[in-house]
Amino acid sequence: MLRPLVIDVEASGFGAGSYPIEVGVALDSGETRCMIIRPEPEWQHWNLTAESLHGITRELLIKKGCSAKKAALNLNKWLAGTVVYSDAWGNDGSWIALLFDAAGVTQQFKVESLCCILSEEQIEKWHKTKSTIEEASLFQRHRASNDALVIQQTYCLTANGDVAIQ
Repeated sequence: MLRPLVIDVEASGFGAGSYPIEVGVALDSGETRCMIIRPEPEWQHWNLTAESLHGITRELLIKKGCSAKKAALNLNKWLAGTVVYSDAWGNDGSWIALLFDAAGVTQQFKVESLCCILSEEQIEKWHKTKSTIEEASLFQRHRASNDALVIQQTYCLTANGDVAIQ
């Protein structure tokens, strides 16, 4: 079974003014990649509730984050010519578009809703399967690459595929 490429974005908050602070992908090999992103000067919105979920401070982003341009170039390198799926397509797609706009780089992949590839049977099994995977996982939730991998594994298991839970 082919694993879908999955993307997940953690952000500075929710709604207007929020921006991407971490992007993670689960590749079709099951390998993950992740980057934290230094805020652009005009990216000032910060929500402490969001920070409490992902555990990433603005100070860490400023000190260790890569530029929007480097993040966009890396995403293009990893995902060029592909369709990548998100379980929060509306938000993640907007944040990815904002990232590429700020970077001045053309996005070379397409972000689609995970719902586009889920069968009715998968949808029925989704939440229970995802909860089981999350409970078996030892990594931190609400970090982009971890969440992308959980989504990918949930897809594979609900499709009756064989995937090892990491």
